[in-house]
Amino acid sequence: MRKFVTARLAIPLLLCFLQAPSALAMGDNNTDKTTPDCPRGQVYDSASKKCVPDKSANLSDTDKTHYAYHLAKKGEYQAALNLLDSLKNSNTAEAWNYRGYATRKLGRTDEGIGYYQRALALKPDYAQAREYLGEAWMVKGRPDLAGEQLKAIAGICGQGCEEYQDLQAAINGHPES
Repeated sequence: MRKFVTARLAIPLLLCFLQAPSALAMGDNNTDKTTPDCPRGQVYDSASKKCVPDKSANLSDTDKTHYAYHLAKKGEYQAALNLLDSLKNSNTAEAWNYRGYATRKLGRTDEGIGYYQRALALKPDYAQAREYLGEAWMVKGRPDLAGEQLKAIAGICGQGCEEYQDLQAAINGHPES
């Protein structure tokens, strides 16, 4: 009887362990939870709710921009930059911010700072760009400039918003993973 109960419990337990890695892999790594992973060379199209070729004429710059950020948050920085290079209008705050994020993560911090500044020139109250600019200043050893961005974020969304808390953590020596 004991072997029967053990075997009967082992199968669901085993299935649980086998499914856990795929469930964790579906995690968003801080990207938009509604953006699924697409095969290489494809982008999630919000209108059709499916992955389409990245060269699709109907694919919006907004979808490409959001998917580029999704790629960057997954660590696919060069793929994100390549997708951003294909935008019809790359002069948006989001496109500059995500370009800054990807280049900073590739170790090109000065270049990333320039992109964040371009994003903020278009949209001064863009808290995420200020957070990432502050994180870049921390990489450069400039906590004073990071602190300026933290103050600006507090004025935009308060001390409770994610951008404020993330930059505060970076300033305190606990940068994002």
